Amino acid sequence: MTVSQTRPEATATGRAAEAARPRRRPAARRRRAQLTAWGFLAPVVAYLAIFYVLPLYKNLDLAFRHYTIRSFVFGGAPFAGLSNFTAVVHNPTFWPAMVHTAVFVFVSLAFQFSIGLALAIFFLKNFPLSSLLRALFLIPWLLPMLVSASTWSWMLNSDSGVVNSLLGRVGLGPVNWLTSPHWALVSVLIANIWIGIPFNLVILYSGLQAISADIYEAAAIDGARGWKTFWHITFPLLRPVSAITLLLGFIYTLKVFDIVWIMTRGGPATSSTTLAIWSYQLGFGNLLPDFSSAAAVGTILIVIALVFGLAYARLQRRLEEM
Repeated sequence: MTVSQTRPEATATGRAAEAARPRRRPAARRRRAQLTAWGFLAPVVAYLAIFYVLPLYKNLDLAFRHYTIRSFVFGGAPFAGLSNFTAVVHNPTFWPAMVHTAVFVFVSLAFQFSIGLALAIFFLKNFPLSSLLRALFLIPWLLPMLVSASTWSWMLNSDSGVVNSLLGRVGLGPVNWLTSPHWALVSVLIANIWIGIPFNLVILYSGLQAISADIYEAAAIDGARGWKTFWHITFPLLRPVSAITLLLGFIYTLKVFDIVWIMTRGGPATSSTTLAIWSYQLGFGNLLPDFSSAAAVGTILIVIALVFGLAYARLQRRLEEM
């Protein structure tokens, strides 16, 4: 009787244990999967926190407090609110620097995009040595900024530059490219356009390759040729790639520092001073640095980039809904 009674009980217990095991295994697997996912995300989160979130927080802290050299080292800077931003806006350098930044950014984008698009269309047609020539066009983008800016400084030198030498051979007088208030901003614009063309070429060339050849064949059957094909087929289909190219170019050009600093240092006077150059001058270019004002100018640059980024995201959402 005892043995016959214990066997059903043991069987029921075993069944209950087996029924409980499958429930525990999926939960344990989910926990392991979550831990694995967090393990892969941890380096990225740490990188973003150390190199993006922390510097951004420190910049905002500098912008909204009144820092001196002593308080920068030992702490204890008083809260200043928006007074640093008010002082920056009322500074006589602010609006010229804002205008120079706008001219530098939008003129650079216009020429970089248009020339890059023209070259991308040109290289879309296969011809001998096209790959080699396309690779050579990438050299300005691959060179360090120090090398590129120094090369342009040498080429545009008023006394011994190659550009003035060529102008003299065609009967034109020398131009003070880097020392004239009228030509300094033009000089850094030329250098920046030359450096940024390869980036636009690569991105737009990839976008053109993604357009199906069947669309062009159908357009040719309907009688579309030349500019009609470009304006009604190529350019509309290239719009998403063009938008991200212009956005990245805008953010990159907005914060350009090294080219302008190496070539003109923002001068003569303030004729080529941009917001990025002015921020550096406020923080490190004076015997008594103004860290808070420099951080305020940097925050203004961040806000400008954020506004254009949000505008791009909204535009893309509208295009997707159409």
